[in-house]
Amino acid sequence: MTIARYHDGQRRLQDAFDSRRIADRLDEVTYTTALGEAQRVLIESAEMFFLATASPAGEPDCSFKGGAPGFVRVLSPVEIAWPDYDGNGQFRSLGNLIANPHAGLLFIDWERPARLRVNGVVSVSPNDPLPGTWPGAQQIVRLAVRQVFPNCPRYIPKMRKLEDSPFVPAAGCEAPRPGWKDDARFRDALPERDRRP
Repeated sequence: MTIARYHDGQRRLQDAFDSRRIADRLDEVTYTTALGEAQRVLIESAEMFFLATASPAGEPDCSFKGGAPGFVRVLSPVEIAWPDYDGNGQFRSLGNLIANPHAGLLFIDWERPARLRVNGVVSVSPNDPLPGTWPGAQQIVRLAVRQVFPNCPRYIPKMRKLEDSPFVPAAGCEAPRPGWKDDARFRDALPERDRRP
């Protein structure tokens, strides 16, 4: 067995629905503590993932993270990294991770379809020495992998991308200014770097 370590709530439901045996077998057969080559390819080709975090009090938050393919890098079988791009300044995800560094990432390949869960512990640094840092990154987020789970894709609809987001940072290109930064309700509260004369 790996580290699934089901808690009492999960065990009660597994027992109520006679799924304890299959849950234990999934833990034994599919859960790992390191990324394999196929998982590296899925992660590094992803243009998005969902990031689940929780506050110190356990209040959950889930956010979408996006970028060009390769914006998430597999540094080793037990470590991945991604850039923190400009956002709305609330730092809901990263603030949670500073206070409670446990995170869950969900990667989805909408065309195959496939999905992969990666859970671990995060560190965040504006001074990360990672070579070849990403254009537009405010800071780098690293995740020490603790659990990898290739999840069943049967309910994922097949979808195709229509176009790239013009806001994804790219070397030598300035992304357009998001419209909300010029909204009268927010203009005077923006950080100095975002204010217009």
